[in-house]
Amino acid sequence: MLHFDNDYMRGAHPDILRRLSETNYEQSPGYGMDDYCAKARDLILRECGMDGCGEVYFMTGGTQTNATVIDALLARHEGVLAASTSHVNVHEAGAIEASGHKVIVLDSPDGKMHAGAVARYLRDFYADDTFEHMVAPGMVYISHPTELGTLYTLDELNDLARVCGDAGIPLYLDGARLGYGLAASGTDVTLEDIARLCDVFYIGGTKVGALFGEAVVVRQRGLLPHFFSIIKQHGALLAKGRLLGLQFSTLFTDRLYMRISEHAVRMAIKLKQGFLAKGYSMYIDSPTNQQFFILPNSEIDRLGGVATFSLWGPRGDYETPVRFVTDWSTQESDVDALLDYLSSRL
Repeated sequence: MLHFDNDYMRGAHPDILRRLSETNYEQSPGYGMDDYCAKARDLILRECGMDGCGEVYFMTGGTQTNATVIDALLARHEGVLAASTSHVNVHEAGAIEASGHKVIVLDSPDGKMHAGAVARYLRDFYADDTFEHMVAPGMVYISHPTELGTLYTLDELNDLARVCGDAGIPLYLDGARLGYGLAASGTDVTLEDIARLCDVFYIGGTKVGALFGEAVVVRQRGLLPHFFSIIKQHGALLAKGRLLGLQFSTLFTDRLYMRISEHAVRMAIKLKQGFLAKGYSMYIDSPTNQQFFILPNSEIDRLGGVATFSLWGPRGDYETPVRFVTDWSTQESDVDALLDYLSSRL
């Protein structure tokens, strides 16, 4: 079978497994207080253009990271503004609500939060005489890439940061697939831009070559007081913290993080071009490692005999949106084999 379900089906990049094996018998302090975590923090802050400032925390997974950061940023009466298609709204099983905070949804067919829509919501909320009876918008959540594989432009991020700054609320970026956004052709957003414009963001490892783990970057020291304790409350603090530091120090050595991302994007674009050449339609145009097509149900059933992928929503009467995902381990021969099988129907 050819597997295009997601970007975390295999274990980890061989360089990471090698380093984990080489250091397996070392003993180190727990909870991220080790030299590997210190090195990884320095490497990440340097890549972000934040030498000498900012903070980095290592956590175990994306949902834990989102739930923990959002809980730490919000007061008890506040909620988080997010796109209707966002991961925190759709695919985190109510983790944000379980921590006592509402996800305040703005409609977004392209997966992005637009500054004008955020500004209008904030204006209308405080124009309502009964606003103190409602959940206050305490922050804005975005992801880059979005859940639909779309990307923010630098102008869009600047506008969002300005709206949030004017309102005095933080801007938080979910970077579960950040590498694939940074590696996409035509993007004008860099890691330094994100570090400059977002109050908090995270660099995803789980979906970009690591065995597990995410690196939370906080622009301003002290923005998240007692965050270490809050991480532990949420069950996202790893006792063997050096396993996270070691993985991220490996990812941020010799451009491994970006090389992984660039490879996955190349494979995804080849797959996209092949589908389009065979007459299939895009569900949404993505420049990242996630590719979305609309396929006849008969073709979905036929492809299911040789490949795994995701239906994107409920199955339609005649055709259905589907998602194919590439990663560090996707071979060009995998893409060629899938496209050859598509050709066999013609």
